[in-house]
Amino acid sequence: MRLSLFLFASASTFAQGVINDVTQLNPIPVARVVTPTSIEQIVAEVKANPCPISIGGGRFSMGGQTATQGALQLDMRQFDRVIDLDRQKKEITVQAGITWRKIQEFIDPHQLSLQVMQSYANFTVGGALSVNAHGRYMGMGPAVLSVKSIRLVLANGDVVLATPDTNRELFYGAIGGYGAMGVIAEATLRLADNVKVERRTQLMPFTAYADYFQKQVRGKTDIIFHNADMYPDAFESVRVTSYVKTDKPVTVADRLIPIDRDYRTLHWMHLVNSEWPGGKLMRQFFGEPFLNRGEKVVWRNYEASYNVQELEPASREKSTYVLQEFFIPVGDLNSFAPKMVQILQRHNVNTINISIRHAYPDPGTLLAWAREEVFAFVLYYKQGTSHADRHEVAMWTRELIDAAIAHRGAYYLPYQIWGTDQQFHKAYPRADEFFALKAKVDPTYKFRNKLWDAYYHPVNLPASQAPSGDPAERLAKTPITSGTRRRRI
Repeated sequence: MRLSLFLFASASTFAQGVINDVTQLNPIPVARVVTPTSIEQIVAEVKANPCPISIGGGRFSMGGQTATQGALQLDMRQFDRVIDLDRQKKEITVQAGITWRKIQEFIDPHQLSLQVMQSYANFTVGGALSVNAHGRYMGMGPAVLSVKSIRLVLANGDVVLATPDTNRELFYGAIGGYGAMGVIAEATLRLADNVKVERRTQLMPFTAYADYFQKQVRGKTDIIFHNADMYPDAFESVRVTSYVKTDKPVTVADRLIPIDRDYRTLHWMHLVNSEWPGGKLMRQFFGEPFLNRGEKVVWRNYEASYNVQELEPASREKSTYVLQEFFIPVGDLNSFAPKMVQILQRHNVNTINISIRHAYPDPGTLLAWAREEVFAFVLYYKQGTSHADRHEVAMWTRELIDAAIAHRGAYYLPYQIWGTDQQFHKAYPRADEFFALKAKVDPTYKFRNKLWDAYYHPVNLPASQAPSGDPAERLAKTPITSGTRRRRI
């Protein structure tokens, strides 16, 4: 049975404002903010505006990837309709500003679930596809694996359908392309069955994990979610958690995590973990054993509906929580990890958690972070917001990028833009091919943001249209010394 919804309304326009992201580290003044509700409005704005255009969704990127100074900001969050659901084919077509949570609410009554998404459901589909996101799904990897097609608005206002077979270059350039090729307006996604899953968790030495994964996890089709969390500051132990398909009755009645859940206990635990003496040991030996006590059987959609509010601190004025991420070929797990730990310990990084996820190879995106089968090291840490703190982060981030590159790996681009131009090209060897495609479909560099202001160097642009500066190059040329070990923030 096919369900279709076609709803249109007028766009809203707001005067000059400031765009920031979840970290609150990157305020960017923009000329105008437009909130389209139809693809026709997006096309009209793109055609009518010769000035730079940036595209934003949930604003969970962490380095200005959704804005640049003086640009027109397309705020996609009201462009959030379900267009079509085909229950037999297990496919859904949506406007790109829709959140994963809204899709979950729509498909759950049909006993369907998303194939791939982030661990948190607040993100928009367009944003997730722009960064080629991933989650904890076994047997999957980058989000592109679940995408059947996209509709893309180009710099000249043309609307094109792109699939792995039709307009292939645009499909693999726009997904994981951070808005460089145009506006991802619609997406058709493949769905999965919503099944019951049982949590299985155990603590083990990190050195035992690679063998455990190969024997107990890899290739097991009944495992839906899987990750391993490394415990700072020693990083010698990991808690391995799998959610396995089961016929057991659920232990949680809710089919999705309630929107109004109270997260005060988790907020307190994050505070203890990041600021109290011995807080990290308390998490390892008391907090997580408490959270993982007893049997847990839930619906797949429930486990996929986490809310980022569980991570939000009371204030981000003096300190903030941030992510970095590194992708390492599976065979290099045990050789990369000690180098990563040594860098984090030497710089006294206030690490909250390192989550290890698995991904199969990317099928062909130009900026693929999984060029082969990889483990993702998702680093969640706390830092100060001062200029000195940010420079310290820039230094150890570049060291981690070098370590990843030395293992034929990559670093993830939605986060703070500390990588140098050279590091970017080493981590993403098809970048020149990507930029050549951008120059072809966007010759005036209309679609831009801080990421492309850092790494894209178009030629023959008028001075008035040139990027306002290269933050990665500027930081790279600024002397940075670590000095003494910083106090914990």
